[in-house]
Amino acid sequence: MSDIEISTRRTFEAAHTLPYLPDTHNCSRMHGHNYTIEVVARGALDPLLGWVCDYGMLDIAINELVINTCDHRYLNDIPGLENPTGENIAIWALARLRKTVFPIVEVSIWETPHYRATARV
Repeated sequence: MSDIEISTRRTFEAAHTLPYLPDTHNCSRMHGHNYTIEVVARGALDPLLGWVCDYGMLDIAINELVINTCDHRYLNDIPGLENPTGENIAIWALARLRKTVFPIVEVSIWETPHYRATARV
């Protein structure tokens, strides 16, 4: 049997500035987003349990490593997010989640309903 892919989405709210943009650019000023993070895990189906991983335990990891760190925060103050573009947030979150036991292969960050950045293994 081939690998199975699962995903979950969470939201958080945070503020940021993009420090390398000219002062005339809107995103150089402090502003906030209602972010959505989507985390994708891919792996073999456990023959006994019938799953790739425990959703509940995956939720705990996402909450501890990403949501609790970012929610209602100024992202520029978080180590590794000094330039918190959607792309950099996705890379940062993927790196943190890859240190867990879960087979995380992709993290997407939606800054708005229209714009997404995705980091993949």
